[in-house]
Amino acid sequence: MLTNDAALEWIARWDRQQEGYLPDREERFTALIDAVEAAAGPAPVVVDLGCGPGSLSARLLERLPEATVVSVDADPLLIGLGRAAYPHLNFVSLDLRTPGWSAGLRLDRQVDVAVSTTALHWISGPELEVVYGELASILKPGGLVLNGDHLDGDDTKPAIARLERAVHDRETARRFADSPPEDWRQWWDAITADPALAELNEARSTAGASHSGSESHLLSTHVHALEAAGFTETGTLWQRGNNRLLCAVL
Repeated sequence: MLTNDAALEWIARWDRQQEGYLPDREERFTALIDAVEAAAGPAPVVVDLGCGPGSLSARLLERLPEATVVSVDADPLLIGLGRAAYPHLNFVSLDLRTPGWSAGLRLDRQVDVAVSTTALHWISGPELEVVYGELASILKPGGLVLNGDHLDGDDTKPAIARLERAVHDRETARRFADSPPEDWRQWWDAITADPALAELNEARSTAGASHSGSESHLLSTHVHALEAAGFTETGTLWQRGNNRLLCAVL
C-alpha cells in the first residue's frame, strides 16, 4: 500500500534527481507559472503534458488555486505516485502518441494553456506534429503552449548551441560539486525495488510507458511542428544555456 507520506518522499527524491540535470528547474517552473498567470489570469484551464508525478501541476495549483489543471501522462507508476501524493490533482492516463488522446481530457471548455516540462523531447518529430495539431484543436484562440526543456540549435546555430550546453554544464557542475544527486537510472532502480510499488511497477512494464531515447531535442523540430499546427508566434521566454522555456501562441 502506497501511503501519502511515502509518495511525497519518492517525489522529493524524483525532484532532486531531476535537479541534477536541471539546476535551474525551480526558476524555470516559476517563469512558466508567471507566464500562465500573465496570459490567462488567476483561474485558467491548464493541461500538463507528460506530467510525471505532478511536480509542475502541484506548483501551478499552489500558486493559482482557482485554476483547473489536468495532468496527463502514460506512465502508471508516475501517475500512481502523483495520485497518492496529491489527491487534489486530476491525473489522466493518456499516451500523447496516440491520436485522439485529447478526447480523454473530458473538458467542458477550451484550454487556456498547455504546459510541459522535460517531457515532449521523448516524442519523435512526426508524432510531435500530430500532438501539437491536436493541442491546437482544444486551445482557445490566443491560447499558449509553454514547453520547458533542453532544446538545442545545432542544425541552425551550431557554435551557439555548443556554448549553450557549456553554460548549462558548468552551472550543473558548480551546483552539485559537493553532493551530486542520484541519476535517472539510479532513481528508477531504487523505485523498482520498493515492494510497496510492485503493482505499479508491473503495470508500467506492460503499459508502453518506456522511452526509446531523446527523439526531438532540436529547437527547430518543435518550432516547425508548432507552425505546421497553426501557431502564429513562437519564441523563448526564459533561458539558461540550452535549458529554455519555449512559448507558442495560437
